[in-house]
Amino acid sequence: MFHLLQAQLTDSVNQATQAASANSGKISLGDLLMMGGFLMIPLLLLFLITIYMFFERLIAIRKASKLEGNFMNIIRDHIVNGNVSADRSFAKNMNNPVARIIDKGIQRIGKPIENIERSMENVGKLELYNMERNLSVLSLIAGIAPMFGFLGTIVGMFQLFYSLASVADFNIQTMANGIYTKMITSAVGLIIGLIAYIGHNYLTTQVDKTANRMEAASSEFLDILQEPTR
Repeated sequence: MFHLLQAQLTDSVNQATQAASANSGKISLGDLLMMGGFLMIPLLLLFLITIYMFFERLIAIRKASKLEGNFMNIIRDHIVNGNVSADRSFAKNMNNPVARIIDKGIQRIGKPIENIERSMENVGKLELYNMERNLSVLSLIAGIAPMFGFLGTIVGMFQLFYSLASVADFNIQTMANGIYTKMITSAVGLIIGLIAYIGHNYLTTQVDKTANRMEAASSEFLDILQEPTR
């Protein structure tokens, strides 16, 4: 099995090398990546997952962070005028976490302020969980992608020494296969890990901004409820 895999990898690298030689030393990105061997398959999958998860969460978080600038002013006016039903209708029509938190607070109007605050906090935790969903996948990829690159280094060195032992001929062509696998998988693994790390931190920052907005809206709502008693 290993001999078959070794032969396939060698053929792929040799073909890419020959293509580079035929093009006056130039090589395409596709041919270069093929020199990384079979470990490029899981690395490609990790890259695709990273891109998908980043944009899926980015769209979801941006959608959750959208809120009309005068949202809380409208809520305040309705509460001051005693029009709670209008407040509920208005909050339900706003499909975002802040509106759902405020809607829960409106539903609890008339109960002790501590109960209202606790109910809103519970909804806020659920909304925060929904925004952070799948962010752990990016964090995981940021950790394991470089590990696949390191595994490629081991495979490349094993491939190199195996080739040297098999042909008993120390030359650049014999060494090339293992060195290509080692360098390309290591570089690609680090790049994917870096992309996932940056994406995770950027999305986490956006979630924190939305969470701060949720907390600010909750505090303002509780202040509105207590205004008449001051």
